[in-house]
Amino acid sequence: MQNDQRVLKIAAVALNVTKVLVIIYLGIEEVIKISKSLKKKLEYLLDVDFDNSREWASQAYAILKKRLAEQKEAVGIRN
Repeated sequence: MQNDQRVLKIAAVALNVTKVLVIIYLGIEEVIKISKSLKKKLEYLLDVDFDNSREWASQAYAILKKRLAEQKEAVGIRN
């Protein structure tokens, strides 16, 4: 009788340990999925930000180039 109870207790402990391990595994798997999703979103945001920065830099360069040309013309007219 005591052997049966001991076996049942050991089986219950083993089952509880298994449940905990499964929960930990599923939690880690979910964290990995979330981190991959966040990484994709972050990459998208960085790409959008990079495109905006490139557009701003292109516009700034065009403005500077235009001002430089205007300054060269002004200097040429004065001389």
